[in-house]
Amino acid sequence: MSPDEELMVIFGALHLVALLLGVVLFVMFLRSEAGSGRRPPDEEDGGGGGNDRLGGGPKTPPSGGIPLPDAEQSRHRLRSHERLRDLRPTRERRSAPEPVRPGRRRVTH
Repeated sequence: MSPDEELMVIFGALHLVALLLGVVLFVMFLRSEAGSGRRPPDEEDGGGGGNDRLGGGPKTPPSGGIPLPDAEQSRHRLRSHERLRDLRPTRERRSAPEPVRPGRRRVTH
């Protein structure tokens, strides 16, 4: 058997396995819908079912809330199209130190 034929057999087998698993899942899906085995609750049972988890208690408002009276406001407001760098004054740049001049080179013969 040549390597090409072996490769075709392997791919064919993989496709058959995938098709078989798909059919099994499809049959399981159809059987689960056919008869669930449950009957609806009687009126005397209370009915409804509902959630069996306990509630988390009453909900409280978020801790953020409105600013406190002693809160410090920002100096700059960003409610327009301007950028923050346009609102702040520019700092003066420090001057770069002058480079040290090298001494004279001595050439020896």
